[in-house]
Amino acid sequence: MDRKMANRKLIRLSQLKNKLATENLEEIDWVTFGVIVRKVTPQSANNGKTFSIWRLNDLRDLNECVSLFLFGEVHKEHWKTDQGTV
Repeated sequence: MDRKMANRKLIRLSQLKNKLATENLEEIDWVTFGVIVRKVTPQSANNGKTFSIWRLNDLRDLNECVSLFLFGEVHKEHWKTDQGTV
């Protein structure tokens, strides 16, 4: 993990909204971790393609969640991922 995190900044999901407002995250190499706390049943878009929505949280502040939309190959590969997975 130390090797993977070298020269990267950890930003907690619960801090992401504040960091996006105060820092230019496009200029730094950053990572975040989250737990799938809720999964919505796969949906169909207007174009007929299926996508998933996951609610992620860092378990530090349960009121601060991030919605992650999965489309295309990412949806096909990961839509069965269990709730509670990191």
